[in-house]
Amino acid sequence: MTTPFPFTAVVGQDDLRLALLLNAVSPAVGGVLVRGEKGTAKSTAVRALSALLPEVAVVAGCRFSCDPAAPDPACPDGPHETGPGAQRPARMVELPVGASEDRLVGALDIERALAEGVKAFEPGLLADAHRGILYVDEVNLLHDHLVDLLLDAAAMGASYVEREGVSVRHAARFLLVGTMNPEEGELRPQLLDRFGLTVEVAASREPDQRVEVVRRRLAYDDDPEGFATRWADEESSVRARIIAARALLPSVRLGDGALRQIAATCAAFEVDGMRADIVMARTATALAAWAGRTDVLAEDVRQAALLALPHRRRRNPFDAPGLDENKLDETLEEFAEPEPEDDDPDPDGGPDGPGGGGQQPPEPDSDGPQGDDTGARPEAGEGGEPQPSGSGEQQPVRASEPFRTKALSVPGIGEGAAGRRSRARTEHGRTTGAKRPRGALTKLHLAATVQAAAPHQLARGRAGRGLVVRRDDLRQATREGREGNLVLFVVDASGSMAARQRMSAVKGAVLSLLLDAYQRRDKVGLVTFRGSAADVALPPTSSVDAAAVRLESLPTGGRTPLAAGLLKAHDVLRVERLRDPARRALVVLVTDGRATGGPEPVALAGRAARLFAADGIASVVVDCESGPVRLGLAGQLAGELEGTAVTLDDLRADSIAGLVRDVQGNQGRSGSSSRRAA
Repeated sequence: MTTPFPFTAVVGQDDLRLALLLNAVSPAVGGVLVRGEKGTAKSTAVRALSALLPEVAVVAGCRFSCDPAAPDPACPDGPHETGPGAQRPARMVELPVGASEDRLVGALDIERALAEGVKAFEPGLLADAHRGILYVDEVNLLHDHLVDLLLDAAAMGASYVEREGVSVRHAARFLLVGTMNPEEGELRPQLLDRFGLTVEVAASREPDQRVEVVRRRLAYDDDPEGFATRWADEESSVRARIIAARALLPSVRLGDGALRQIAATCAAFEVDGMRADIVMARTATALAAWAGRTDVLAEDVRQAALLALPHRRRRNPFDAPGLDENKLDETLEEFAEPEPEDDDPDPDGGPDGPGGGGQQPPEPDSDGPQGDDTGARPEAGEGGEPQPSGSGEQQPVRASEPFRTKALSVPGIGEGAAGRRSRARTEHGRTTGAKRPRGALTKLHLAATVQAAAPHQLARGRAGRGLVVRRDDLRQATREGREGNLVLFVVDASGSMAARQRMSAVKGAVLSLLLDAYQRRDKVGLVTFRGSAADVALPPTSSVDAAAVRLESLPTGGRTPLAAGLLKAHDVLRVERLRDPARRALVVLVTDGRATGGPEPVALAGRAARLFAADGIASVVVDCESGPVRLGLAGQLAGELEGTAVTLDDLRADSIAGLVRDVQGNQGRSGSSSRRAA
């Protein structure tokens, strides 16, 4: 077994280490989500934590880690008698991103259940993690069906396995720890809220600290056991402190004053629901116990807010997580309990020490990262033209407010990654038929299985009530659900689109579609064209917030190389098909249909568009043409693409204009109308 890197040897990352230790003191805090760039010791610190956790008492021989002092009466291995039990180290179980549902919740032997009527159950990772740590690296890449199971287990403290009327339940209470790189996409809001605390980590920019990181890592790689031995005393000290804090925790008093500060802080930052208040209260109590105190102070409330609130105050996935510390200090000071009058006050602080509510809040930074940046972007007067810069380029404008869009989908039935956009054959969804299983049976089609076994009962010597089932009788249910697609945005950023109000509306529409792509679990990409060429502003990625950032800073101006934009998009899709052949694409072309620059620009654009039609790529043209005179060029382009043309107003879900949900529904009509117009 590989010797883990010592927790106390991790350099820096104070917030990360504190958040993990607080959960070790009080698992009721609810776990930790660690966000940060790659190479910042996220996984190293999490894996090192398990060595510090105290041992747990379990019922000997129980596969579900029942507590011998209070065994689970519904345990599949039970019933258990109360007793001393056995001691074992706390477990840290890793959930791979590509794990199957059966690996997570456990597998039921369907053949034995049907033929013998017994519950032959093999526990999964949730059972292994009970009363320990469940660690998910790259948690933002976890498939939706696994996220649903995690949410259910976290909410109920139990895991349920249902297979055609056969049910198994076992306790599943665990400390959920996840790490993620935000560049690869965001978490679903429901799972995000399940993490008690969140921490942002980044590599240090201090040369001395970076040198120490490298020195310790090289020493560990050369001799893991020797390196761990050198840090054994520090590890033992922290382990003893965790045990002492756990023992002190029930004695910590959370006074009305601290509770009022917690409630006021959550209200001031407009967090949804009441979970934030509860998590803050538990975190502040754990902080006091970790410090060896029995009273919760204002400094505990402040630190709890910094750990528990940043990921809960985001209104949409494009909001940067964070907390305005000046506002936090003002709120805590406003709702602090008044200090008793003292004839001889201590000028250096009250009896509570630094952070006890008597200090002045820090001076606000000018244009700090936590402040309001609404005035930091270039903006002209309402309805005015953007200020030009060199080479015909104009300064970026801000997007208008996003709105809820109507659904767009790819025609046909795919087999791509699970999502929420287009029809697909998936492991989850409504049952549409049955087939012989390939490999292990995962979804039994009971009626088809009985129908296959029924003709052979006499030959198999059936005598009792039970159905004699053989392996060849089993039938796998085929299901239809939804898949996530690659939504490639091709945006015209030329001078014809550069009017301020017009480009603001265009960006608002693309931002709205990006929000829709986030909710439907799509990959997104962004191609822009202007001047004399097209650029891949964002290669296909799961990080829709990265696309929003690129969109925000998108410059405009110059000619309209429409053909170049289409050819660049076609090339991006060709490469992406090699990387992920099962994921189907939906091209969203945002343009007014004009094409300029070079010989025969309109004809070139038409030929480029027909490449998409020849490859069967679904497409939507968002017509941005405005003004009293309309040329209908975007509609003609949609005909060449064999796609659908919609206006900006058509994209709105509450628009009177109808938008067919399936792109296929409009393909024929768009093509025929465009040919008649030509």
